[in-house]
Amino acid sequence: MGKHGKHGKHLVWDWNGTLLDDIEAVIGATNAAFAELGLEPITLARYRDLYTVPVPKFYERLMGRLPTEAEWALMDGAFHRHYWQRAEACVLTAGAAELLAARQESGFTQSLLSLAPHAELVPLVRRHGIEPRFVRVDGRIGSSTEGKSSHMVRHLEALVGVPAERVVVIGDAADDARAAAHVGARAVLYTGGSHSRASLAAVGVPVVDSLAEAVAVAEELI
Repeated sequence: MGKHGKHGKHLVWDWNGTLLDDIEAVIGATNAAFAELGLEPITLARYRDLYTVPVPKFYERLMGRLPTEAEWALMDGAFHRHYWQRAEACVLTAGAAELLAARQESGFTQSLLSLAPHAELVPLVRRHGIEPRFVRVDGRIGSSTEGKSSHMVRHLEALVGVPAERVVVIGDAADDARAAAHVGARAVLYTGGSHSRASLAAVGVPVVDSLAEAVAVAEELI
């Protein structure tokens, strides 16, 4: 666990919109999926104002009603098809690789928890050269409508010897903060991803504009 592992601060990082700078790919894929379904395109600002999980609730905000199961299957399939075409070109968020390396070299532990499908997530993390920075990488296995809270419970159970009160979650979505609170951990939210600053501020946890600031605030939280 490293010299600080059992008593130091453990960071749980989100992937999409946090470590991976993929918001333009997300918007492009969202609008490509919308076009297939005859929906109007959405701007980044509107996306950030409306985005929520579980994702069918996001579509409800856009459509004025929950999508039917058939519509959801179409939307979800179209989004992921278009997203993964774009994801290959995405880069890590500015400073992410250096921050992860510096923290590991200091002896602290960190892990990665994402709702991206595990089978696609791991090769992508590996390709970006950061897999060795994490004691654990967990993507989603199963339903794509599940939020992050139950996923976080399983993640922390697997991180043997890391008590929740020593954990800070760094993410870009309100769901990251909810998942942290669900297990008794802290959270810092980053404005470079899926939510507007206003919607993040409403969650009631620290909100930052860079990953370096996120790590600095995380250090102060515990």
